[in-house]
Amino acid sequence: MSFWDFIWLIFISYIFIAYLFLIFSIITDLFRDHELGGGAKFLWIAFLIFLPFLGVLSYLIARGRSMTERQVASLSRAKAQQDQYIQSVAAASSPADQIASAKTLLDAGTITAAEYQSLKAKALA
Repeated sequence: MSFWDFIWLIFISYIFIAYLFLIFSIITDLFRDHELGGGAKFLWIAFLIFLPFLGVLSYLIARGRSMTERQVASLSRAKAQQDQYIQSVAAASSPADQIASAKTLLDAGTITAAEYQSLKAKALA
């Protein structure tokens, strides 16, 4: 195997992997679209299986813009859910709750007075 054969193998492998990523993103987009019916999804998948290159090009031309919009909408929904979760977790423990918890630990003898003062200062900061 010569050097150029190896370079050609790397190039072809890169193209094949990029094509697989594109196919998977198209299939993901097909199942993410709730407005498209089951029959249309079946036809697109059959088109992608039997005429793969033509199917990918057709899909990107016909539905490329809406594909991006669905991806952005999905990411914004995920971010909103994550922000809501973070707010619910962060709001669960107020500084007063943290100080009360630290006081309970101090009274139980789990932490020292210095550690209690440190936790109290951290909660008030």
